[in-house]
Amino acid sequence: MNQVEILRFALRGLLANKMRSALTTLGILIGVAAVIMLVAVGEGASRSIQGNIQRLGANTLTISPSFSGGGGGGMRGPVAVDAGPRTQARQLSLADAKALTDRTLAPSVKSVSPVVNAASSTAAYGPASHEIAQFVGTYPSYFEAMNKPVDKGTFFFNDDVLAARKVVVLGKTVVEELFGTVDPIGKQVSVSGVPFTVVGVLKEAGSAGMQDADDMAIAPLPAVQQSLSGFGQLNSIVVQATGAETTMTAQAEVTAVLNQRHGITDNNPDYRILNQATLQETISAATGTFTVLLGAVAAISLLVGGIGITNIMLVTVTERTREIGIRKAIGAPRSAILGQFLMEATLLSLVGGLSGVLVAFLGTRFSVAGIEPVLVPSSVALALGVSVGIGLFFGSYPANRAAKLRPIQALRHE
Repeated sequence: MNQVEILRFALRGLLANKMRSALTTLGILIGVAAVIMLVAVGEGASRSIQGNIQRLGANTLTISPSFSGGGGGGMRGPVAVDAGPRTQARQLSLADAKALTDRTLAPSVKSVSPVVNAASSTAAYGPASHEIAQFVGTYPSYFEAMNKPVDKGTFFFNDDVLAARKVVVLGKTVVEELFGTVDPIGKQVSVSGVPFTVVGVLKEAGSAGMQDADDMAIAPLPAVQQSLSGFGQLNSIVVQATGAETTMTAQAEVTAVLNQRHGITDNNPDYRILNQATLQETISAATGTFTVLLGAVAAISLLVGGIGITNIMLVTVTERTREIGIRKAIGAPRSAILGQFLMEATLLSLVGGLSGVLVAFLGTRFSVAGIEPVLVPSSVALALGVSVGIGLFFGSYPANRAAKLRPIQALRHE
């Protein structure tokens, strides 16, 4: 009996019980589709998080005050462990920011942007008003360091900073709330009673979790200090390294400069450094583990589908015992019986696997909980290969049982 005849007998056996075959195939379909879909969701979540981090710049360091000690001033990663209270903590100042621009002390630093945040800033234009979530006072280098390109108009310049001009660049959300469809360039908005002239509109960034990244405004640092925040400490200092490969070197240089200025002699600095590159590596590793766990959970349903194949094939062998006996009595070899039942189990798993791939492909066209799934080709190949392997593995026991039946016993079976 050749392979074509074995295939024909296998197909005839499966079609004789269409409902049973369909339900068995459904188990494999669900398992394969679940594996591919969950891996796609995990990959989509990973890329979304990495994209949000990359928007801030992979070669960017953000320095912020820390009053609990152990703020990550060294090379220990993006977030440090607190080491106890600090009694003589120094605030971040403009002098600190200027010290970091010294090329002899920090040759790996490309730009330094001191930052102050004005709290509860309400902007008004005509009858419209809007409370801006983030009103930033900084230098022009902030736009490049934090990847904040301007979509319309222009950003402000160093001359605007030196002259403390009250000009502002608005995010898309602020523009929509205050101006609607009106062109905002050149218009004056009142921010907490202080007039600012709009010179530019930021390119749309989209939301970052619960925060609207477009609900912001950026103005020259002296103008914000004079009008809104006062001349106190800085909220943060944004440092841009000369390249992604020099970020860690720049962090070491920044740490040395600030430690010297703040009189830090132990490993308990009064500031912390957030390294975007390190943060991205950490999150990539975490989301990779998350994706593997999702795939492993989904793989359980594939195992259940394989057990279903074993169950159905055992029932099939029992029901067709007399048929097996007759075929053996007229000369069918053991290999033909074994091949037929293995072929049936493999066809069930293969059809289920292909159907699962199709369902998963259609499923990745839709967003899941706000995440755009990303189809991973390796997960498709793995899930399909495992489904075929399941058919062979879980079908081998019923096939062997059928092939070992003695013709006399099979013919006597009722």
